[in-house]
Amino acid sequence: MALPDNSSGLPVEEVPFPEIVELNVGGQVYITRYATLISVPDSLLCQMFSQKSTKGLARDTKGRFFVDRDGFLFRYILDYMRDQQLVLPDHFPERGRLQREAEFFNLPELVKMLAPKISKQNSLGDDGCQSDPEESSPSADVAARNLATLGAAAAAAAACASLASSSGDGKRSGFITIGYRGSYTLGRDSQTDAKFRRVARIMVCGKTSLAKEVFGETLNESRDPDRPPERYTSRYYLKFTFLEQAFDKLADAGFHMVACNSTGTCAFAHEQTDDKIWTSYTEYVFYRE
Repeated sequence: MALPDNSSGLPVEEVPFPEIVELNVGGQVYITRYATLISVPDSLLCQMFSQKSTKGLARDTKGRFFVDRDGFLFRYILDYMRDQQLVLPDHFPERGRLQREAEFFNLPELVKMLAPKISKQNSLGDDGCQSDPEESSPSADVAARNLATLGAAAAAAAACASLASSSGDGKRSGFITIGYRGSYTLGRDSQTDAKFRRVARIMVCGKTSLAKEVFGETLNESRDPDRPPERYTSRYYLKFTFLEQAFDKLADAGFHMVACNSTGTCAFAHEQTDDKIWTSYTEYVFYRE
């Protein structure tokens, strides 16, 4: 007697794709419909998931399909795959990196949307400063206009530099904000343990040039490399975790604190005890005249 077809008897790699697909992109987990992944013809994702089976696709330890790309930026790639539209938050600082991701995933229309000539009208909102010469239009007429106004731009830059270094010691004014998350445990006897202020990482926000001037080699730039000196960032952090050391460096550079704020939450450490874990996020704002 002939046996009926038993698809479950196929090897795992021969099973067709499910309707709902789980992805692990650079450590970030995404769950989406199979139809979304194949919605843009000729894209890399369409090529990957248009195969007859899952054979040959990398998986993580939990069986999710693994893609070794930027997990943070993939959310915008997936949003575009859903409806072929691009919506970015205000002051989005990763446009160039997202364009590179779009090129990798073979999404030419998204690449065009992210090109500088398309986003030039929003350059003030996205880049934050009209005088930053980081991007230039490839068109010949814009290049000609840039050459024609070179003398004026140079004069304006010189004026800005003069104002920036008007103080007697040549140091420029500006703000630097440092923030940290801390935690401590409070028991029945209201005594805190030795880890009263456990600081995992001290974040630095402000203009790149000021942050490098103050913290030097102790500034970790791995989360936001190649940031131009006159641009702002909120992704730097310090290689040490002592707040007093950060305060000393800011004081030595002529900064003084002008504001601070903090928020906190509480949770029980153990269900069987009254011990509570308090966690907080605190920011300190420093200014130099």
